[in-house]
Order: sequence, then C-alpha cells, then structure tokens
Amino acid sequence: MVEQITAMLGLVGILSIVCQWLGWRLRLPAILPLLLCGLLVGPVFNFLDPDAIFGDLLFPVISLGVAVILFEGALTLNFSEIREHGRMVTHLVSLGTIVTWLCIGVATHFIMDFSWQLAMLFGALVVVTGPTVIVPMLRSIKPKSQLASILRWEGIVIDPIGALLAVLVFEYLTVAAEPASHVLLSLFFMLGVGLGLGALFGYGIGVMLRRAWVPHYLKNTAVLTIMLGAFVASNLLQEESGLLTVTVMGIWLANMRGVDIGEIVEFKETLTVLFISGLFILLAARLDSAALMQLGWQGLALLLVVMFIARPLSVWCCAFGTSLPRADKWFLSWVAPRGIVAAAVSSLFAIKLERLGVAGADKIVPLVFLIIIGTVVTQSLTAGAWARFLGVKAGSAQGLLIFGASQFARELAKVLLQKNVQVVLADNNWDNIRLSRMDNIPVYFGNPASEHADNALDMTGVGRLLVLSPYRQLNPLVTFHFQDILGKNKVFGLGSGEGNSARHQLSEAYLKRLCLFGDNVTYARLASTMAKGGKIKSTSLTENFTFADFKLRYGEGALPLIYLQEGKVKLITEAVNDLPGGIELISLLSEEALNEAQLADEKKAIIDQSCSEQRSSEQSGDERGSSEGEPNSDAIAGKAKAREAGMSEESQKASQTANEKATG
Repeated sequence: MVEQITAMLGLVGILSIVCQWLGWRLRLPAILPLLLCGLLVGPVFNFLDPDAIFGDLLFPVISLGVAVILFEGALTLNFSEIREHGRMVTHLVSLGTIVTWLCIGVATHFIMDFSWQLAMLFGALVVVTGPTVIVPMLRSIKPKSQLASILRWEGIVIDPIGALLAVLVFEYLTVAAEPASHVLLSLFFMLGVGLGLGALFGYGIGVMLRRAWVPHYLKNTAVLTIMLGAFVASNLLQEESGLLTVTVMGIWLANMRGVDIGEIVEFKETLTVLFISGLFILLAARLDSAALMQLGWQGLALLLVVMFIARPLSVWCCAFGTSLPRADKWFLSWVAPRGIVAAAVSSLFAIKLERLGVAGADKIVPLVFLIIIGTVVTQSLTAGAWARFLGVKAGSAQGLLIFGASQFARELAKVLLQKNVQVVLADNNWDNIRLSRMDNIPVYFGNPASEHADNALDMTGVGRLLVLSPYRQLNPLVTFHFQDILGKNKVFGLGSGEGNSARHQLSEAYLKRLCLFGDNVTYARLASTMAKGGKIKSTSLTENFTFADFKLRYGEGALPLIYLQEGKVKLITEAVNDLPGGIELISLLSEEALNEAQLADEKKAIIDQSCSEQRSSEQSGDERGSSEGEPNSDAIAGKAKAREAGMSEESQKASQTANEKATG
C-alpha cells in the first residue's frame, strides 16, 4: 500500500509538470490540460481514485495545499497598488465582487433549489477569476493595453478577496446549523480567532523579516513553517478558522511597511504551482461524471446566468462614472474565466460540508467544475473574435521592456517616453529601480523571468525585449524566457565582448541575439561612454539634414541606437551606412562628439554673423574691393583660434570640414 501511494504521488507530480508544460507550449491556460488529465485518469479510465488510495490523508493534503494557495494569493493584495491601477479595477474588486456574488447566489437558490446559505457560499466561490487563467488568455487575445491591464489586475487582486469572502460565508454556514443562541457566539469566536491570529502572526513574521532574526537561507522555510503552524493552531483553537488566519496573515504582510516579501512571494509561487497542479489533477480525478451530467439543464442555466447576466451586470455597474467606451465595457463583460482557486477551495469546503451532513453539498464540486469548464473553454475560443468584432484588439506592440536599469537604460527610456514610446525597466537591483522611479519611468523590481513577473509585470503594449544588464548568469535565462513569449526575433541583447574561449559555452541561438546596436557594442562600452559625459539625444533626419550630415557633424563618436518612423520603433542591430529621411534618430553621443558639434555650431554662428554684416554693408552702399566681396573663411576661422588651441588633431580636421561646408 505504501508503495502504491508513493507511486501515485510520483505519477501525479509528473503529470502535473507535463500539463503545465503543455499549457505553456500551446499558450493556453494550464487549467485546461490539468482538467483533461484529471478526468482521463479518474472518472474516464478509473486509473486514479484519490479517496481509495490516500484514504484519511486526502483531506489533510488538500487542506494544507489550499492554505498555501490562499496565503500566496493574499501576499499579492497590496491596498496601495489597488488605487494605483485605476477606478475600474477598484470598482471591480469591491462593488463588482458584491454584485457578482449576490447575482449568482440568488440564481443558484432558485435554479438549483439550494438553501440560501449554500447558494451564497457557491456564489462566493465563483467570483474569483485568477491570473493563472487570465494571463495566458490575454497573451493570445492581445486586447488594448488598458483592457488587458484591467483584466490582469482584477484577476490578481480578486483572488484573496474572493477567497476571504468564501471563507467568511463558509464559517457562517458551519455554525448556522446550531441553535440560534449559539450562532452569533460561534461566529464571533471563529472570526476573532481567525482575524486575531492572522494579524498577530502576520505582524510577527513582518518583524522577524524586518530585523533579520533568521539567516537569509532560512527565511523562506521559516515563513512557510510558521504559516502552516498558525493554520494548525488556529484550527485547534477554533475549528475551521485556519483558512481565515492564513489569508489575513498574507494580507497583513503584503501591506506592512518596511518588509521585503519579494523572495517569499517567489518561493511561495513555486510551491503554489506544485500544489495547484497536483491538487487539480486529484480534484478532477475525484469528480463524478454522473454527478456532472445529473446537473442537466439547471446547471447549464446557471452557467448562462454567470456568463450573460452576472458578469455584464457587474461590469456596467462598475463602469458607471468612468470614461470607458461602450466597446470596452462589452469586452470586459465577456472575459471572466474561473480558475483553479475556485476548484481547490470548493473541493475542500465540499468535503467538510458533506461530513456535517449539509444537504446539497455533493453538488458543489460538480457545479463549480461546470462553471470552470464552461467559462474557460467558451471564452478562450471566442474572446479573440469578440475583440476583433468590437475593434478593441491592440495594434502592433511597439513598447519595449528593458532588462537592466543602468544610467544608460534610464536615459534611453526617458528619451523614448518623451517620444510616446511605451517603456518598462526591469531590474533586481533596488538602487537602479529607485533612481528610475525618481525619473517617473515605469519599472518592475525583480527577475522578469520569474513566476511573479508573469502575473505582476504589465506586458500589455510591449512587443520587444532589450537585455541591457551586466548580469551574465541571468541574461540568457531572461532571453530564452521572453523568446517563448514574444518570439525569437523580438529579443535582443548586447555583445558579450568575450573571446572564443568563452563563446563556445554559449549556444548559437543565444549568440545570434547579441547584436543590439551593433556587433561590437558591449555593456562596458555604453557604461564607459555615459560615465565620461556621453548623452543620448534625439535628432530629426530630413532632406536638408541627412544621415551623412549627421555622421559628418558628430564623427565616430556617434552610436545610432533606435529610430522612429511613422509610429514604428526600429532597432539598429548592425553597422549602418545610411538611414532614410523623415525619421527620428536616437543615438549615444560621446563627449568628444558633443564638443566637436558645439565648436562647429559656434563657427557657423560666426560665419553667419559675418555674412549678415557683409550683406548689410552692401545694402547701405558701402563699396568695397573685390577682395572684400566675399567672407574670408581663414579670417573668420581665426576668431576661434583661442578655442582651437586646445583641440586635438582629429577635432581640428572635423572643425575644418564643418567650416568648409558652412561657407560653401
């Protein structure tokens, strides 16, 4: 028996990874292959029966897994970030949650003939969308950046809010069966223990992290252990209060000042992927196909209410007073797929309610899975066509994600933002991120190839990645990660500047991407130029000032980087000898090039002034000899003799060339 349990756990782990890989490869929400796999190994082929194999261990495994999922989701609920993402997101996660909950709860009561308590619990369970379903769908649909941002942040924020609502309704339901005199008292103790222990442990963990009471290598393990300990202790003090405790703990930590939870979130995401994948296969394998079919027309009617009444009503109520166009509202009204959190929490609650003998509890899980299957499959297949019909699909993404927020990257981002080009800087160096924020540049703090970045990094409108960081170990990882997301011809990095002995360690596919700004351009060269007084400047190329004039003006000290043409961003990835007119060229100019250009401008100003004086003299009738009829370029150049005294030989040659061009 022990060997069988071990083998099944190993099989579930392997299947979960395969399903996650399939979702990534096919650019689909991972919930679809996980659901299909669970149904195949469970009710279809009867290969996996979680209840028979795991027995009494099944409930503790699901319970601890859901606790980790809720804690990780709550860590993303930062109240200050909700306000930063606009009125529509704030409305959707507050008013929209209430409207959706009440609408689905009422419909469930009348359609499914559930009790009011059970109907409102079901309504609370299916208000959650979740980023694990929304983000892959948005990548395939590619709606306008504003709509993508609204949907993505709604999924991130509503996860812990919906879970908290479901926990509160469930706890009321568990005590509602008691005599009326004990209902309020039991609910009071349950809320008191959950909220009190959650706040206490959350504050304690925050202080521990802030004061570094544990070494760095134990930090993630300590937080996980304390969280699980708080979950168990809360349930021992007051039955069923543990989920509320861990949710409040996560929310408290996310909003506590001076506490860096970035690494904890990343660690918990790894665990969450494991728990979510494994749990969903087990939960789908437990699903009774007969119970799913027995829902009949009533289940389909409830699905239609969720998709065609509850969601549109919520969106239009929340959009009141905003500037969202009608087409945007209709698109938001259609896209609201339910996710894995709803399945995991509902399965845990169903097991508990069945043990309490609550009528209708056996229908909760099939009904939740029906809503998940219906919303995910239907909206995944139709949302793209719906977006095209409404005209809300984004055009060609011209925005840039820049990995590395060095001085060069910050100055380049500022110039691009002035030209209305979307730019996001990503870096795991806090000092670079802080300086970028001071320049009002959109930033992401952390590893852009992490699971957290997949959910939190706003990639709407971003079509290319520029790797400008000095992190040699991390650059290939980021490059390959975004090649799968954006495409191989959308990711570029700087040359390594390493010899052949080091180049053989890198793949040819990666080396082909190291061509940004030219083959010989390295991070060291850019940083050195900026440190010596170099500037990033935008120059308009026209018929009167061509690229040849640009090269003549600045010489070899000019490095072309990017040019803008008819709203398109063009990256320079090789040495250029010519560029068309009518473009905006962004280039890096060395201090020597800037000095030469300034000297040429001063000489031209002297020449123009002398020519103007000459014309004025001729108009006043002042006759002069033929030798004085034209400006003497040598005499004019002599006026700048003092300035030329300290010039290098190359600078004098460039100045003489500019002087001859200016005098004709």
